[in-house]
Formats: sequence, structure tokens, C-alpha cells
Amino acid sequence: MGFHERYKRNKSKCGRTKKELSPQEKEYVDEKIKAGWTPDVIVGRGEIKLSMSSRTLYRRFKDSPNYDPGKLPMKGKRKKNGHKEKRGKQSFKRSLEDRAIELPAHDKEFGHLEGDTIIGKDHKSAVITLVERLSKAIITLKPKGRTAKDVENRLNEWLSKLQKNLFKSITFD
Repeated sequence: MGFHERYKRNKSKCGRTKKELSPQEKEYVDEKIKAGWTPDVIVGRGEIKLSMSSRTLYRRFKDSPNYDPGKLPMKGKRKKNGHKEKRGKQSFKRSLEDRAIELPAHDKEFGHLEGDTIIGKDHKSAVITLVERLSKAIITLKPKGRTAKDVENRLNEWLSKLQKNLFKSITFD
């Protein structure tokens, strides 16, 4: 047996085997698809326990000649055409590279902070971390919530207790 044949044989044995629906599950899915249900609804309703998630069911739709994902409401796509991610966008942007151009000595003089927020378990809380560039001192602050307003209020409260002009810049990731 040649190298290529042995490689193909071994490759066919690796990886996870495709999940398939049982005949009862297949009948149920066919019935619901004809009624206009999407894979999300079929799995989410939980009328019967299916052996796969809605994502896997979507994949089976794309792989199978029996199902046409083009007939689904979203045509088998999880996001609509032209979808643009809107989370995490800020109107005021200043990158670390911008700061390096504006303040060439920012890593050689005290008073320049880099900030980040750490979101807690179940996205219910947050911690603000600030690192001073020169001394590498780490400052942690606990805001009341995790919204931008809560973070801003906590930073303003903390900065108001400090000597003016102690810190020259704060840049968040």
C-alpha cells in the first residue's frame, strides 16, 4: 500500500463522525419544515428531544439534497445580508499608536495610563483596570454596573480625589 492510500485511509478514521437524525427525528423535522418552521424553532420548541443542536441542524440542511436552505426564512444564513457588527464601536477613537505620535515620551514619563474593563461572570459586573506605563503600577476600580456610564462615573469619582495633572492621558483598549 502506497503512502497516499495509507494517508487517505487514516484520514477517513480521524475527526468526529457526522451526526444523523433517527428516522423518527427525520420525519418530525420534515413535517415541521413543510409547516414553515426554521431549525432554531424546531430545536427550541423542544416538542421532541433531537440529537443535535440548531447549528448542527442548519449544517445538515446545507449538506443534504433533501433540504433546501434557500427555502428557509433566512436562506440558511445566521445573519442577514449586509449585517454589520455594531457592538464595541465608539465615536471617540484614539489608538495607542495615535497616542505614541501625539505624545512621543508617553512611555518615558510618568502619568500615562492604559485602561481596560474586565466583565464578570454572567456579564453582571465589571472591573476597571488601569496600568501606569512607566511604573507598571496597576489600579483596579469597581464600578456600580458594567455600562459605559457606570465606568465613566467611577473613573470621574476616582480622578476627582486625586491631585490635578497627576495623570496626563488614559487610553482604553
